[in-house]
Amino acid sequence: MAQIVPIDDQSIARAARILRDGGLVAFPTETVYGLGADACSDEAVARIFAAKARPDFNPLIVHVPSGDAAGKLVRFNARAERLAAQFWPGPLTLVLPRQADCPVSLLATAGLPTLAVRVPGRQDARRLLRTAGIPVAAPSANPSGRVSPTTARHVADGLGDKVDLILDGGACPVGLESTVVDCTTDTPTLLRPGGVAREDLESLLATPLAVANATGDGPKAPGMLERHYATRLPLRLDAAAPRAGEALLGFGPAAGATLNLSARGDLTEAAANLFAHLHRLDDPAYTGIAVSPIPEEGLGRAINDRLRRAARR
Repeated sequence: MAQIVPIDDQSIARAARILRDGGLVAFPTETVYGLGADACSDEAVARIFAAKARPDFNPLIVHVPSGDAAGKLVRFNARAERLAAQFWPGPLTLVLPRQADCPVSLLATAGLPTLAVRVPGRQDARRLLRTAGIPVAAPSANPSGRVSPTTARHVADGLGDKVDLILDGGACPVGLESTVVDCTTDTPTLLRPGGVAREDLESLLATPLAVANATGDGPKAPGMLERHYATRLPLRLDAAAPRAGEALLGFGPAAGATLNLSARGDLTEAAANLFAHLHRLDDPAYTGIAVSPIPEEGLGRAINDRLRRAARR
């Protein structure tokens, strides 16, 4: 089992050394825990794919401590600059063309000429990135396709000794992965809903976003595979009540809920609880997990996206 250590100056320095030496470090962001490796090392990036058993056509998000650091890797246009100025640091990933001298491994981008970059909102995550001094590729720290981790224990339970060190920063406050926007298209394209609501992006840009799905050529960003975030138990959506043997994941005034994402119907609270509650209910004591209806608005779009992908069998 990997060692779990609290975040402090000593553990950040240790984690930074592991990253520079080609190792794997799980660390908390405001969204979920990431499985970090040196994004410029083919070997280190390959360790991410091996640890997660992740398809090699699924690109990774590269984390950097600032917009200036991102500018050394990708070429910004005016729309991307506006989005970064408003939502960075924070749960927004931008897909942009690689700089000609971008040092990031092509394995991290699945061979695409674009790169997905993000400046995480947590100060301790940015401190780790500054201390390491390298771009860090960091998908969610869980086996590929499974429920994303929002605590250090989730990481340890899913990856065990496949990760060299786990930094424990408590529960992730957002609890959903970042929103991913492709800024290389004529109309900015929403590749994955997440921690920044689509309505907020469209309000800033004063234009509707296009919405993309994975194509036969493979996804341009993480989280676009049809089956993803999956529980071991079958998931049944838009359930009014549980069937015999099922656990009920409720939302709002859901009578008899085994766990409730938000009894008061708060989508922000529901997003923060989603993956942790799915982890707890994915238990062989139940035959399946029934999920109450979630409004298709604001963060509800991202919650429903995760649930629909998790429910596919």
